[in-house]
Amino acid sequence: MEVALVYSPELDAYDLGPAHPLRPERVSLAVALMEAYGLIAGGALRPVEPRAATREEILRIHDAEYIETVGHASSGRGMWVPKRGIGPGDTPDFPGMHDAAARVAGATTVALECVRSGEYVRAFAPAGGLHHAHRDRAAGFCVYNDVAVAIAAARAADPTLRVMYVDIDAHHGDGVQEAFYTDPDVLTVSLHESGRYLYPGTGSERERGEGAGIGAAINVPLPPYATDECYHLAFDEVVAPAARAFRPDVIVSQNGADAHWADPLTTLGLTLAGARDLYLRITALSDEVCGGRLVACGGGGYSWATVVPRAWTLIAATLVGADLPERLPEPWREQVRVLGYSPPERLTEDPGPELDDATRSRVYEDTRRVVAAVAEAGRA
Repeated sequence: MEVALVYSPELDAYDLGPAHPLRPERVSLAVALMEAYGLIAGGALRPVEPRAATREEILRIHDAEYIETVGHASSGRGMWVPKRGIGPGDTPDFPGMHDAAARVAGATTVALECVRSGEYVRAFAPAGGLHHAHRDRAAGFCVYNDVAVAIAAARAADPTLRVMYVDIDAHHGDGVQEAFYTDPDVLTVSLHESGRYLYPGTGSERERGEGAGIGAAINVPLPPYATDECYHLAFDEVVAPAARAFRPDVIVSQNGADAHWADPLTTLGLTLAGARDLYLRITALSDEVCGGRLVACGGGGYSWATVVPRAWTLIAATLVGADLPERLPEPWREQVRVLGYSPPERLTEDPGPELDDATRSRVYEDTRRVVAAVAEAGRA
């Protein structure tokens, strides 16, 4: 299957600084690995040029005063605007901030338009997935909420469009949920590490939407160390039935790789093999409920030189239906060495978290209780 790959090296300008954990190289290295495997040149990934989101598109999600603040912060002179979430820490200002964030939002908007228009059945926007940005402020490394901007643009073009958003990032997809919390035609579903332990502290199973949107938000707050089996249980018992009931026209997925057990900012237990199984489940679900129409975004992930590129290459392979050799291409491994990292040898090489049987069993039972609580909240 031909899949739109909406990416340009210009997207690497979304750079919060050399010491910041959200490195642009995680995207460029992922695309380089896709190229090394032959998925792009002569393969089924078709490069599509992104564009910057327009002011009108961004205004559907963010307020005008906030956009003006981002514009002022684009000088990169060390602005600190706590009210708008910009300053030292999570989301520092940087030169060209507005233009860079608008390009990311535009890339995801183009990806969704490729699918909504029927030009492609599937699309991948690996630089996207900045799901924490709120209407009036930056948050969690995110300036503009590209996913929300893209969904709002698609629904402006077709007000009858029903969109299901599936977020498997380790952090709750709070900004996207907030943007559509009262909209019955946008279902947001987030599998994440419980807010009791991890930023942003939201995403309880009791967060279900408001007004006309009651029931259009679903959250599965997973316990620390949640394993592959935990994720698959949550997907099969919560995400898949929700999709079958909602019957979306398109699924948009956020695929942050920070649920991986070795991620330095989280404490979950997903492996690369487990993540691949999730990608396969999401893709199969789109085939079942909406004719395969699926837009995949990147997201978080802070083992940026070794885990994220492999995870997102597995997404690309899943989208196009390709089986890739386990042995990683040597030219790509050399790129990783040049950056000062020891490259893995195999695509899904992954020892997994060191959990004894008792801990693994307890975490799974904790997940079962969470899944039951989600079901109970849905009946309330």
